[in-house]
Amino acid sequence: MVALHLCFRISPVKEASLLPQTKFIFRGVNWVAGDSVTLDQLIAAKECNIQWIAQTPFGWQRNYNTPEMRLNTQFNKHFWGESDQGLIHTTNLARQAGIKTLLKPHIWLMNQDQNKWIGDIAMTSEADWQTWFKNYSEFILHYARLAETHHVEALCIGTELMNPAITREEDWRQLIRQIRQVYHGQLTYAANWYLEYEKVKFWDDLDFIGVQGYFPVSKKNNASLAELQAGWKPHLMRMQKIAKKYQKPIVFTEAGYKSTPDAAVEPWKWPERGRNILIEESYETQANCYQALFQTLWEKPWFGGLFIWKWYPQVRDNGRDHRDFTPQHKPAEKILADWYGKEL
Repeated sequence: MVALHLCFRISPVKEASLLPQTKFIFRGVNWVAGDSVTLDQLIAAKECNIQWIAQTPFGWQRNYNTPEMRLNTQFNKHFWGESDQGLIHTTNLARQAGIKTLLKPHIWLMNQDQNKWIGDIAMTSEADWQTWFKNYSEFILHYARLAETHHVEALCIGTELMNPAITREEDWRQLIRQIRQVYHGQLTYAANWYLEYEKVKFWDDLDFIGVQGYFPVSKKNNASLAELQAGWKPHLMRMQKIAKKYQKPIVFTEAGYKSTPDAAVEPWKWPERGRNILIEESYETQANCYQALFQTLWEKPWFGGLFIWKWYPQVRDNGRDHRDFTPQHKPAEKILADWYGKEL
């Protein structure tokens, strides 16, 4: 397999101000795994100038503070797209459509009663930490080997594992060395935008800096385009600093907005669900958020592109899908297609 490499060009400026510059940019979406997928569905994505999809299989961890973990690699009707069979089939169809793949495994905490999320994962002893990393290594190395065998172009070695990522640097460096022995494509890690990506120290061992880009860019509903653009300014300086420090481009491994008035206030927050919940829609706010994101970031020399959250093989005809993060069949879809179609 031929590894895919980012192409850097350095401007003739003083060394102190050097920033990573790349002609290569990810134009991607996070693909929603279903019980089936067709070539026509991927061709439809390609027609929106989408060049990459991210696929997300899960590892299942019962408690945030216990090391047991299991994979879900076998066929399951409801999670077929997350099984090995589904991942391989989707990757092959994507390649036929001219689309590359980022394999992006996640951990799912099964015990929701603890009111914890994956960033809180913390073992109670060094022995348990060693067991957790052994289990996690088996989990991610399984997908590294799958990615190598089936010529997947990029692999994300972890997603939003804030506490382990920040406190266990050497364990991650060792894991990266193990992964590179079996996989020869591009590697990244997907760090949370809040309190994580600036504290991760192993970026220099990876090919690009992955950020889950749910930055809040407004404090009010239905913000104007100008207000949204202004809301990006404090985040830009911090991202540029990290890109400069590690001489790596920053790629949003996820970024997206609901089609609701509060889309820019807490972009990471899912819309409430329930038959009796009435949620106001605002396609205009979602479109403005997309426009502000692209206008602000797309031509930054240190920005390496993004994977929009999220893209369905087929949008269901119900209110929930239309209120959630997908841009499909909304004004935001055309904005995405236009920007993804631009030459740099």
